[in-house]
Amino acid sequence: MRDNNKYNNGGKNKLISARSIMNRYKVSYQTVNHYTDFGLLPVSAKKGNARFYSKVVVDLRMKKIKKLREEGYSLRLIRKKLIGI
Repeated sequence: MRDNNKYNNGGKNKLISARSIMNRYKVSYQTVNHYTDFGLLPVSAKKGNARFYSKVVVDLRMKKIKKLREEGYSLRLIRKKLIGI
């Protein structure tokens, strides 16, 4: 599945698919699902079974997640740092 350009907010907030996240950040589909279920990657739109995420939010969060994982933080602590839960 390619990025679907019709799912954007006037070009300001482009949306990307879970598959695009997999390819861009070299993570598995299960990781994207886990991050979504755990609250690290919020879904911006759905179409059928396809989920779309804000590219800006994903870019920022994936960079932070990677950095914090490399520093040894657990996903629970990362979630707390990112979204305060």
